[in-house]
Amino acid sequence: MTPSQNNSTSEKKNKVPYHFGEKLRKVREEKGYTLKVVAQKAGVSESLVSQIERNHVSPAIDTLLSLADVLDINLEFLFEEYRKSRPVNIIRSHERPTIDEDGIVYEELAAPQNNSDKNNSMESYILKIPVGTHTHHGSYGHIGREIGLIIKGKIKLTYDNTEYILEEGDSVSFSAGVPHFLENAGDSDVEALWIVTPSQRFATKHQ
Repeated sequence: MTPSQNNSTSEKKNKVPYHFGEKLRKVREEKGYTLKVVAQKAGVSESLVSQIERNHVSPAIDTLLSLADVLDINLEFLFEEYRKSRPVNIIRSHERPTIDEDGIVYEELAAPQNNSDKNNSMESYILKIPVGTHTHHGSYGHIGREIGLIIKGKIKLTYDNTEYILEEGDSVSFSAGVPHFLENAGDSDVEALWIVTPSQRFATKHQ
C-alpha cells in the first residue's frame, strides 16, 4: 500500500460524520464566550471543546446537549441538515403490479419498504371482483387485520358465518384471524380499496 493510500485510509477512519463545530463556534463567538468559559459551564475540558469546534471529534450526546444548553442553542438548529430524506414513492395507474386469483384482481397501490419488519408490514390494493365471483384467500383466516372501502358495487362479507352487505361508500375493518371472504352481491363489477397488515399477497413479490 502506498503512503497516499495509507493517508486516505487514515482519513476515512478519522472522519467525523457530523459537523457541529462550525455552528457551535459561531454561536460561542457571537455571545462573546471564550473556550474556557464554555468548557467550565459544560463540565468538559477546554481542549475537547476546541476539538469539537474544529470537527476533529464527534461529541457524545450528553456533551453535545451540555454545550447546546450553555450556548442556548436549539437542537433543531444543530441537526437540521441531518434529517433523513423521506422519498415519495409513486406507482402510476398503468404500472400497478397486479395479481389475478381466479378472476379476482388485486392492483397494488404501495410497495412495502425493503427494510420493513415483516410482522409490521402493510399492503394496499384496489380489489376488483367480477359479477358472480368471490375471494378465497381468507376462507380459513390469517394473522393481521383488514380495512376496506367500497368504491363501486355491492359486496357481501361473510365473516365467521355472519353476513354483512356493504355498498358504495361503506367501509369495514376486522381481525383477519377469523374465516372470511368477499362476494360480489350485485349486478355490476365491484371495486374496493383494501388494506391488509401484515402483507399477504404482495409480500413475496418484493423479496
